[in-house]
Amino acid sequence: MATPRVDFYHNVPDRLLVAVKLAHKSFASRQPLVVVAPDERIAQAFDRQLWSLPALSFTPHCRADSPLAGETPVLIARHLDELPPGLGTPLLLNLGAAVPEGYERFERILEIIGQDEAERLPGRERVGHYKQAGCAVSFHDLGQRAH
Repeated sequence: MATPRVDFYHNVPDRLLVAVKLAHKSFASRQPLVVVAPDERIAQAFDRQLWSLPALSFTPHCRADSPLAGETPVLIARHLDELPPGLGTPLLLNLGAAVPEGYERFERILEIIGQDEAERLPGRERVGHYKQAGCAVSFHDLGQRAH
């Protein structure tokens, strides 16, 4: 199995808004997505925003332990071991501070790093981990974009 490609979206003013946009984009392109959110508050906030963002749309999603997980395009899990057995998906979005265990089975990983130092330091550590593991790492500075 090839090592995953990792895209870091950094200098992000609102991590959850970017996560919702990435989830909606993956759904629109028919690309199943697993979202790892170990912090329950983040998982709940992400879940709520998927119901209303972007405006006038809905991104189908559920928790990884739901009976509908096998047929839902966006899954929210606290850990990758919560995923249904045999679930194959090429795309992972990490909303946690650490590299998720089992990330190697994904083709592509999306990481979002906010602007404050409390998010930047763990982000740098994840960059180092992925590079050391031989992953191709790309960076996208979202602080440079006009609002």
